Amino acid sequence: MSEAKTEQATKPEDRAGADAPSPAPPTTPPPASSAGTFWRYWTAATISNGGTAVTALALPLVALTVLHVSAFEAALLAAAGQVSWLLLSLPAGVIAQRVPLRRLQVALDLVRFVALGSLPLAWWLDHLTYAHLLGAALVTGAATVLFDIGNSTFLPAVVPTEQLAARNSLMSGTHAVTDTGGPSIGGLLVQATGPVGALVVDAGSYLASAVLLRTLPERRPVAPPPGAGALRLMREGLRYVLRHPVMGPCMFWATAANFLNAALLALTPLYLVREAGLNSAQLGLVLAMDGVGALAGSAVAVRVTRRLGTARGVIVADLAGGALLLLAPLTTSASSAFWFGLAMAGFSFGSAIGSITTRTYRQTQSPPELLSRVMATVRFVSWGALPLGALTAGLLATLAGTHAALWAVCAAALLPGLYLLASPVGRHRDLA
Repeated sequence: MSEAKTEQATKPEDRAGADAPSPAPPTTPPPASSAGTFWRYWTAATISNGGTAVTALALPLVALTVLHVSAFEAALLAAAGQVSWLLLSLPAGVIAQRVPLRRLQVALDLVRFVALGSLPLAWWLDHLTYAHLLGAALVTGAATVLFDIGNSTFLPAVVPTEQLAARNSLMSGTHAVTDTGGPSIGGLLVQATGPVGALVVDAGSYLASAVLLRTLPERRPVAPPPGAGALRLMREGLRYVLRHPVMGPCMFWATAANFLNAALLALTPLYLVREAGLNSAQLGLVLAMDGVGALAGSAVAVRVTRRLGTARGVIVADLAGGALLLLAPLTTSASSAFWFGLAMAGFSFGSAIGSITTRTYRQTQSPPELLSRVMATVRFVSWGALPLGALTAGLLATLAGTHAALWAVCAAALLPGLYLLASPVGRHRDLA
């Protein structure tokens, strides 16, 4: 997911050309209590992300060990949780402009609580089916898309521009910590209660997040022009990003990276459990290395891009992470699982630096009246690749075997960085 910060103060309208819309009325500046608002926002996100990290382990294990699904069904489940990025991202950008943000976020947390909470209930009643699992993944995925698009416009509203890069690093670093601890805790929970029991933790996390978000002040993004239709607003955001000399290439880089990341995540539990023979606790430890790498990348992202430049820092980090991912297929048993863990840590390290940098760039350089639609456009295109990556991995695993599919995905991980290097972004030190 690509995003970044530039030192230049040049107005983004000047770089995007004639498609930039006329300025909307200015928003009310954040109140003096915005620091406290940020920390409550941060706490809610941390609780929710921690539960989600547990589900990242528990949901596929339910499919594999409780329902005994095929390789393609496991990949289809992964795709179901991500397909809403392709279907809902653009409308979500318009919705985020027209619906009170706090009310929207609380409602979506409650939707996810009900969807995931229904799975343990069905299991205890001996009525859990693959169709139910697939439906829950679709519902929670759709709610997550709307929630995240709203969140992407909330943070710039309560954080001063000069602090945005640091706050983005903090959010990414915290997310990395939950990604690190969540699978490990999830592995222990699965060992103690079974994979379905671990889903109770995630359902509870969404309820806790909703309660905490309810205490935040109501926030509205900049209102769209009166009478503007939804399709016109979506097209306006899409044109702006596609014609932008920095945001366009970065979006396509992120699309390729997300496609490969989704393919890797779809293959990981399948390969490590069925091919390498890892148990749930060992799988949790390997998955936790993804968070370790992301945490390390978040901690040094600002320093790396200051030293190398925002454009060069993203490219170098991405190529290094792609090279390290080639270590993953060296894992053939539980005793060699450290290769997979090291590969995931390296890949996540590079991805975190690119994500923080490009996200901050969009947040600081997009016109306020376009911000939610810019974020939605990028996620529609780049995150829309997630279900396609997962399904492609399932097809490769079915046709060529899981190990061969893993080699193909890892070898392709160098391509996104090479594309960005060859693009106009690669000719400059900074994203400017």
